[in-house]
This record gives sequence, structure tokens and C-alpha cells, in this order.
Amino acid sequence: MEEMQKREKWSWPLRLLAILAAVLMLVSLLLLRRNYMLEKELAENARMAELEDYVEENFYQDVDEEAAMDGALKGYVAGLNDPYSSYLTEDEYSDWQVKESGTTVGIGVTVQAIDEDGLLIIEVNPGSPAEQYGLLPEDLIVAVDGQRVSELGYEESVAAVKGQIGTEVVLTVERDGEELDISVVRDEVVTITAFGQMLEENVGYIRISAFRANTDEQFTETLETLLEQGAESLIFDVRNNGGGLLSSLEDTLDPLLPEGVIAIANYGNGTERTIVESDAEELDLPMAVLVNENTASAAELFAASLRDFDKAFLVGTTTFGKGVMQDTRKVSGGAVTLTVATYQTVKGECYHGVGLTPDEVVALGEDFTVDYEDPDLQGDAQLKKACESITG
Repeated sequence: MEEMQKREKWSWPLRLLAILAAVLMLVSLLLLRRNYMLEKELAENARMAELEDYVEENFYQDVDEEAAMDGALKGYVAGLNDPYSSYLTEDEYSDWQVKESGTTVGIGVTVQAIDEDGLLIIEVNPGSPAEQYGLLPEDLIVAVDGQRVSELGYEESVAAVKGQIGTEVVLTVERDGEELDISVVRDEVVTITAFGQMLEENVGYIRISAFRANTDEQFTETLETLLEQGAESLIFDVRNNGGGLLSSLEDTLDPLLPEGVIAIANYGNGTERTIVESDAEELDLPMAVLVNENTASAAELFAASLRDFDKAFLVGTTTFGKGVMQDTRKVSGGAVTLTVATYQTVKGECYHGVGLTPDEVVALGEDFTVDYEDPDLQGDAQLKKACESITG
């Protein structure tokens, strides 16, 4: 008994010493890491300062410090060698926010540069200022507020068309060999990313061009309309859909899928997180999804989710293969979009770099152009196959 009491008497000091030694070791490791990080930062700052000094002393023009810093930050993120990560300036971040919101200020047209002399209007949004003031598809914009497109260039011409809500822009358009000046008052334009119509044999067709903040609302409204009109099956068209917001994707998938976790993200540190889940409401109709080589990201996850849960089959060509997720957040002086995780459905595998192979592989004719607003059941081989399969 006396021997045991002696051992207990000396055990507490030994334990205390062991704890103190462990604490000291931890503090030492933290100090070493801090010193390493400090030395690394000093070395990086020294390299940057050396470059700055050389440029300031030898560059033949005045240096735009802000532009140079933006370039340096862009270069840092570009050094990650990830095609989906990027640094955004304040203006670029603002444009990104507007794009993802599904609304913008402008006149409501989609243009493309056919040559250096003009911007060809290929689409006029329904209800937009452009439609209200008489602009038409196939009009060629050759001048903006008196400045020729050939002098401004494509990007500056597009920027000149945009502006503040309620302001006026004068567009000179070439139509039927004549030039016309058309004044258009800029307004808020809602981007339509989900719309549809009834096809033959009570097939409901829904086109989804992107997943923006308001896509799910447009999708739900279109879906309800088609169901009220008697749709007995559904075809979702996500060809040339490059993706978008996962939150919008989740709300779009929700009424179509059974209750539970649909998709997960896997982060570099080993963390797994649910990114798409559905409630108990589930639509029970035959479904098909049209895909092609430009179906990417959230659009691929849309298609994969419906197929992996046995809700739909895929028709078209193998998809792009982007199964990684980006996070965009504000940082000092701008914002950064960074790839943070891979993702997949809980019933499938990550398709990054591989894509989704359709159940029915069908290519379009080389000379055929898809008209999403006026589907061609005979000329569109992919849509035709989907209709035949879903009704048969």
C-alpha cells in the first residue's frame, strides 16, 4: 500500500511535465510554421518588388498600377492551370453577378459579329425594348450613337449598346439594303432560360438554355402550363447548355425526383457535402433529355440525375464532361472563381473529363441548325428520336 501511494505521489508531476513538453512542442511547431510562412511571404514580396522597380524604371510609358495589379492577380490564379478558376476585376465581377441573376439592363437582343462592319441581330427577346421599338432578327447594327461598329470593334460596340436604365441609344441598322436610325430606350431585360410548348401526341417540350437565378421559376411555370394542357410525357432540351447555378438546378430538379439526397460534392480535404436534394413531391411521367457535346456542368448533372434515378433516358451525343464545382466570392479589389470540388449523383460516378454517353446516340445533320423556339420534329433527328422512343 505504501509503495502504491509513493507511485501515485510521483505520477502527477510526471504527467504535468509530459503535458508541458507536449504544449512546448506544439508551440515550437507553430512558431516554425509562422517563421516559414513569413520567410516565404518576404521572398515573394522581394521578387515582386524587384520586378516593380525594374518596370517603373525602364517601361517606356506610365504604369497603370491598378491594371498591373489586376494582371498580377489574374496571373496567380492562371498559374493554378485550372481552366475554370479565374480572378475577376470589380467590373468583371459586377457583370458576372448580373449574368447569374437572369436579368440585365439593355435592349434585349442577341448579336454576333459576322464581319468587322456590323453586329447581326440573331434574336430579339419577347417583350424587350428592342421588340417594342421595332428591331428585327437579321437586322445588322452598323453604328451605335453615330459611332461605326467598324471603328469601335465588337466588344466596345456591345458595351455601347448597354447602359443605364431609362437612357436612350440610337442604333443605325442595315435592313433590306437601307440604313435606318432606330432609337431604343434601355430597360431591365429578363433573360428567358426556360420555355416550352406541346408537341404531337401530347409530348411536352421544355428548353433550358442555362441555370440562372430565375430559371427554376420559369421552368416551374412552363411545366405547370404543359401539364394543364395535358402533357403525357416530357422532353427536356439541355443541348448547348453550359450550366450555371447549382441552387437553380436543385429547384428545377425537385418536382421531378423522389425524396432524398440526389447529388454530393467531394472537396479536396476529404469533406463530402450534399448539393442537391429533393422533397417527397415527384412527377411520374415518361421523360427524355436531349444532350450534346456542349451540354456541360449543371446541365450534365441535370441529365445524370434524371437518368441515375431511372426517371429519364438521354438522346443525342456525348456531353462535355465538366464535373467540378466552382465557388465565386468577393475579395479585396475584385473576386475569385475557384474550383473547389468534384460532384456526382449518389447513384452514379463523377463524369468529369469523360462526359455522359446517351442511351440513344444520335447525331444531327451537318447543315441542320436547331430552332429551340420552333422545334422541327422532322429535321431535328435527336428530337425526333426522343419523341419516337418516349411515345413508343
